[in-house]
Amino acid sequence: MKSVKTLFLAFALAAVSVACSGDKKKGIDYNQFKTEVQLTPDQVKSFDEITKKYQDLQEQNFQAAKAQGGNMDRVALGIKNEELRAQQSVEMTKILDATQMEKFNKFVDENSRKRPRYDNALLERIKTEGQLSEDEFKVVNAANDAFEKAFNDAHDVYHGNNDLAKEYWEKFDVQRKAAIKSALTPEHYTKFEEIVKDIKFKGRK
Repeated sequence: MKSVKTLFLAFALAAVSVACSGDKKKGIDYNQFKTEVQLTPDQVKSFDEITKKYQDLQEQNFQAAKAQGGNMDRVALGIKNEELRAQQSVEMTKILDATQMEKFNKFVDENSRKRPRYDNALLERIKTEGQLSEDEFKVVNAANDAFEKAFNDAHDVYHGNNDLAKEYWEKFDVQRKAAIKSALTPEHYTKFEEIVKDIKFKGRK
């Protein structure tokens, strides 16, 4: 079984490493959401306060990460932004009704930059439905982490170009699956492929 260190090295060698260019963080345009959903004046006031609060926090996180220069940790930044979106959603439930919340969560999901990896829910499916051993699952996790890091490390190459980003995503996905295939039994890998068959690159709108 390949070691975690070997997996990360393989992805690192394949990634194109360039210095962070300090691109400006593009956030979600919440004004667009307000044109799609009817809100009362009181709701608008609270909505603006909440979104500004979390946009400011996200910007603080981005500036702190950018201050690291070429060592920007985009994986850690992605984790923090996921946490902020979850916290923001909780606060929104205090001012939006159920229908509005459903639309809000969908809007955020479609317009936010999500981490380019198998999420925790999918990983759990892979482990349980695939009946993976602990050693097999460790390799799945390691390959998934290495995929995310490699894709993020190439960010400054494909930034702003969805077609190029798709090329990088697909290249690293092939490597991710190859690493996983090397560790799983044929039966387990067949099940894994079935579970992830619909996972494709999704560019931002």
